[in-house]
This record gives sequence, structure tokens and C-alpha cells, in this order.
Amino acid sequence: MWLVTSGSAEPVHPPRPSAADALTARPLTPRDFDPLPGSPPRRIRIPAIRVDAALTGLGLEPDGSLAAPPPARRDLAGWYRDGTTPGAVGTAVLAGHVDTAKGPAVFYRLGALRRGAVIEVTRADGRTAVFTVHAVEVYDARAFPDRLVYGPAPRAELRVITCGGGFSPRTGYQGNVVVFAHLTGTRREALSPTAPDRA
Repeated sequence: MWLVTSGSAEPVHPPRPSAADALTARPLTPRDFDPLPGSPPRRIRIPAIRVDAALTGLGLEPDGSLAAPPPARRDLAGWYRDGTTPGAVGTAVLAGHVDTAKGPAVFYRLGALRRGAVIEVTRADGRTAVFTVHAVEVYDARAFPDRLVYGPAPRAELRVITCGGGFSPRTGYQGNVVVFAHLTGTRREALSPTAPDRA
């Protein structure tokens, strides 16, 4: 089972996803965009929750869980470097802390994200992959749906993950917030942010 495990010693009550934004809600209909070739991601931006963070490569822990960025870097997010790169066909995975012992971290407000929000991932090839959120869920660690979250996809999809759910002072967060998104556009960094690259 892949989980992101972290959290400060005290609960800070980050936002929790709304049932209106779950996978079972009425589907959104923004059109898919043709997948891009693979290219490592460099930065993630989520304007709706004021995230603008550098990305670092992440591997797996010995127990198979996804490693987290260094706790000292609350402003840093990560991507699963042995998996799909954001914008390429398949399921790309990004993760970051909700908080650390020093307070809220990069994905503290991830649970406040709503369907239809935009996630932008800047890549090494100079393109920015633009994703539209189609669901936000919170899962208990004991019933985490590995295949649903990490399984293959026929289009370019993105998962953004942080800790969430209930909190125990002894063991930390009891689950994970997972954002589901899919590619709906791209642009080149040299272009205006409002001018999609349809090439």
C-alpha cells in the first residue's frame, strides 16, 4: 500500500474535502487534451489554494509507501520519479506534507480544493501541463484504494496527495486527502498564461 505518512505532534485541523467534490458526484465535462511526451516536472501551481512550489523526485519506502519530501522543507512538494511524468499518458503522482512540527506545510489547504479547479505543472521541456480537478476524496489508511488512486489510466491523469482524515496524537493522521485531475491543456512558458498551446 502506498501512503504518504507525516504530520506534526499537534492537530492543526486542515480543511477536509466536501462530499460535493467526491468521485461519485455528477461528472465534469471539460474535454481531455492529447497526452504529452514524458518530461520531469519542476514546479506545481494551484492558484485556488495559493500553492506555488518546487518539486523534488520521490521514491518508495521499504514498506512500499511513497516517501515524503524532507520535513525541513515545508514549502517543497514531490513527484514519484519512477512513475508517469505529469502530462504523459497514465497516472502521475505528486505528494507533499500537510504540516510539520513547525506548522502548516505546502498542501495544508489541499482538502479545500474543489472540482473544476486548475493545477499547473511546469516541466523540464518548457511546457506547462494544465489539469482540471474532477474529484477530491479523503481515505482512511486502513481502506486506502490503491488501484483507484495509483492504477493505470488511458489518458493523462494526476493525483495530488497529502495526509488527512482523523488525527491521533499518538500515531498522526489516519488517512490521506487525494485530488484527482486530468490534462485539459498545455502552454509553453514563453507564452501568455492565458494563451493555451494547442500544437
